[in-house]
Amino acid sequence: MEQASALTEVVSVKGIIQDQHPVDFYALGVAGCIDRLAAPLRRAGVTVHWHTPHHGIEISSSAAALLYHVAQETFSNTLNYANASQLTVRLNAVYHGIQITITDDGSGFEIHAAPSGRRHGFGLLLMSIAVHDAGGTVDIDSAVGRGTTVRVTLPLD
Repeated sequence: MEQASALTEVVSVKGIIQDQHPVDFYALGVAGCIDRLAAPLRRAGVTVHWHTPHHGIEISSSAAALLYHVAQETFSNTLNYANASQLTVRLNAVYHGIQITITDDGSGFEIHAAPSGRRHGFGLLLMSIAVHDAGGTVDIDSAVGRGTTVRVTLPLD
């Protein structure tokens, strides 16, 4: 498969970034699968930077899937609301866990403000519930005019 056709297999449908093919963590690794999700951002002109200082960490399929869905939600929000020009993804091993940190330089939002629309905020809420159910933590840092950082840490044992 050519690189160009692989990128067009990841699309934004009704504001949600979706991969049109099954996710294959075994073949691409977690970082490779998440990087595929960034294709619509790149097509929109967002520069995506990666920092993955630790390689070869064994991650369960459930943790990999959850990290993938965290990235999917965060990337979708960046694409739809942030007006960002830069996005940085960090995938790190931390003490007994794995952490993904996604930072954009977009417009940001007021975290404690009431949702202004029917669907606003539910994706982040559902993501947080799923991470907490898996024993992990979520930290969202954002303010109007200074971008957003989403940090999720999942236990590996």
